[in-house]
Amino acid sequence: MEESAVLEGFVSVRAALKANSRPIHAILIRQDKRDAGMAWLERTGSAAGIPVQRVPASEIEVRASGSTHGGVIALVGPRRLVTLDDLGAANPAPFVAMIDGVEDPFNFGQAVRALYAAGCDGLVLRPRNWLSAAGVVARASAGASEWLPIAIAETVEAAAEHFRRRGLCVAVAAEEDAVPLYDADLTGPLFLVIGGEKRGITRSFRDGADLRLAIPYGSPFDQSLGTAAATAVIAFEVLRQRRGYR
Repeated sequence: MEESAVLEGFVSVRAALKANSRPIHAILIRQDKRDAGMAWLERTGSAAGIPVQRVPASEIEVRASGSTHGGVIALVGPRRLVTLDDLGAANPAPFVAMIDGVEDPFNFGQAVRALYAAGCDGLVLRPRNWLSAAGVVARASAGASEWLPIAIAETVEAAAEHFRRRGLCVAVAAEEDAVPLYDADLTGPLFLVIGGEKRGITRSFRDGADLRLAIPYGSPFDQSLGTAAATAVIAFEVLRQRRGYR
């Protein structure tokens, strides 16, 4: 049994179970934890052939990294991945994103949460990424990291070239020589690259992007938004434009 991560909390475990995002080797529930959610996990997990065990609280505490597990964890295997070609393949105007250079798994999870909620078709990551911190990411993303299809690219440049060949516009968040976000047309096929706050995307890549997007501020402020906030602002503007909201 290849155990690569522990998912903690009902929301994270339910997401992995429903999305079939990774092999689940066992679900452990605290002996005295009894509610509708735990009953669903027991019923659904058992139907899928997954061992569901009632265990002492001490066993869960030993395996869990945090204290917000709510009495349930899952012992899981590696995340199932798709190919770059799979991302957005069913959408005539796909919205695909890549998060690169984010150093905190909580911020990464929050950004993934915003992308999924805004209707992003898939996520691109580099081989070294926060999937190794699946428990933190799943909690921070409210399970969205298990729902969103994920593919791997060696570099951001390789991913951009792949999606350009598919006709997607490569867009980045930038402050210089950029179009104000609300003036840009984001209804077409889009590959959005989000850089981390400390290790953002390189200037050469930013300068070579098809579209540079600036987020307008309502107050004088000389600092950039954090990764999760910037991702949410841009992703939900994509949603607004594509749904025709005013």
